[in-house]
Amino acid sequence: MPIMYQAPVDDYRFVIDQVIGLEKLVKATGHDDLSMDLVEAVLNEAGKLAADVIAPLNQIGDQTGAKRQDDAGVTTPNGFADAYAAMADGGWTSMEAREEFGGQNLPMILTTAVNEFWQAANMSFALCHLLTQGQIYALQKSASPSHQKLFIPPMVEGRWTGTMNLTEPQAGTDLASIKTKAVKNGDHYLITGQKIYITYGEHDMAENIVHLVLARVEDAPDGIKGISVFIVPKFIPNDDGSLGGANDVRCLSIEKKLGIKASPTAVMQYGEKGGAVGYLVGAENQGLDIMFGMMNHARLAVGLQGLGISDRAYQQARAYAFDRVQGTPLEQKAGSPIVHHPDILRTLTTMKAEIEAMRALMMLGAASIDLAHECDADDPRTTRANLLIPIIKGWMTERALDVTSQGVQVHGGMGFIEETGAAQHFRDARILPIYEGTTAIQANDLVFRKTLRDGGAAVNQLLDEIDIEMQALEKHDNKSVAANASHLRRAIEPARDATKHILAAANTPRRPAVNGVNYLMMLGRLCGGWMMARASDRASIMLLDPTSDPSFMQAKLASAQIFMTHHLPQVHALAATIMTGDDAVLAMDADWL
Repeated sequence: MPIMYQAPVDDYRFVIDQVIGLEKLVKATGHDDLSMDLVEAVLNEAGKLAADVIAPLNQIGDQTGAKRQDDAGVTTPNGFADAYAAMADGGWTSMEAREEFGGQNLPMILTTAVNEFWQAANMSFALCHLLTQGQIYALQKSASPSHQKLFIPPMVEGRWTGTMNLTEPQAGTDLASIKTKAVKNGDHYLITGQKIYITYGEHDMAENIVHLVLARVEDAPDGIKGISVFIVPKFIPNDDGSLGGANDVRCLSIEKKLGIKASPTAVMQYGEKGGAVGYLVGAENQGLDIMFGMMNHARLAVGLQGLGISDRAYQQARAYAFDRVQGTPLEQKAGSPIVHHPDILRTLTTMKAEIEAMRALMMLGAASIDLAHECDADDPRTTRANLLIPIIKGWMTERALDVTSQGVQVHGGMGFIEETGAAQHFRDARILPIYEGTTAIQANDLVFRKTLRDGGAAVNQLLDEIDIEMQALEKHDNKSVAANASHLRRAIEPARDATKHILAAANTPRRPAVNGVNYLMMLGRLCGGWMMARASDRASIMLLDPTSDPSFMQAKLASAQIFMTHHLPQVHALAATIMTGDDAVLAMDADWL
């Protein structure tokens, strides 16, 4: 049987308070009522719900899956609806929303931490909440006051849920190919078309489902400039918010998938009977900008899924390694568990170090969004937040594939058997580098929009900041901290050289595109190392505090050293590949493949 999940509350307490610095963030963002006491209380309660209610449904959901019924409805596995109701009753569906809509208006640094617990406990289940949060974010930013009042509060309360409808059979990454139509009809539009891969497009966990749909109005410009976005509810609400009649929306089918089987992935048909009622968000032909706001929110959340599933796989592998006896580990007594085999120890320590780096970087990204809240698009704080999103999404989701695979490996043959649950984590993780923009899409965003567009200014500013911080830490009294800083400083120059190489190829776009994924992975590892170097500094200081847990702090120092010696060297290798490997790829004729 799978090992039950435990939320990493202590780790988050350390990262938020020490690595990011809650007090400094509070002063900068105006969340004066946010204290570490409140953070700890929230994390503890969320951790209990995740461990006791949501996590036990994970394997059950995988085995049962979502099922479409003859009436086009979809049933989720037993317990899912009750678990979502428990989230709503506890106020967990209201954390991010503004107070005027019944929300708590809590900062991203806290809501993101809590969201990791949901994702790690049961990723299939948590996807519904993830997308609903994203839609609330989009409507708060772009919908009319009347539509905000009508649609947001029920989602905040957990009575309604939200979806994002972009993809069509002929239009995946290429949104310019969207064919779904919207025809003006009084105070609303009639929507006709088909959307695919719609997560929680139909389900039984809420009384209404609010779809956010990309479509083209009549006489819209060609390409992405002619896309608008519409609110299309499953049931059309009355003016007082009560449910009216069913809309012209139907789930044609749900997909059979490799992983996240409990999450219904629907094919949605709009307008079989004349047109689904839809309400325009923002202005006509400006839908892509609106949807990109929701997509950025979702991309950060998918990066968080990579972190969550990695930690779930690690927790299970660790528990198994302490329980399983096989052979006699070198220089150990007979009957010692496999955790004492040197390679198992290596595997678990490298998993742990990478997860801690991912978590700290995720918190940096969340804090950056908090700092950029309501800032102009050209504000340096906005630039930094936007730079980190593709790095977080791309790096963490790709690393999740390796970490969950390592989790299977620790189990040996039993990892290949579904009974243990290790294989499920591996299968579930496989979608993460694909949806909400593939790793290649994140790399293109990083290279073309975040690097080439400003001549490398944002990336070089980031590298400068890391360099300055590491110069100070190289003088640290703790030799381990100083060594970590030196490791990181030696990795900065190759990263600068790789950035120069990317910039030099600006006029030949295929060349930076070839290097994009490697460039993203390089910066991901570098930023992860940055956070681990900072964590080691804080842990060394906390070791001197008699109220701190010395074992916890020593483990932090050890994890940082593991990251610097096992993960950070990849920065050098990736930079070398970027500098020399593009010619080889571009010399390959596609006909030779």
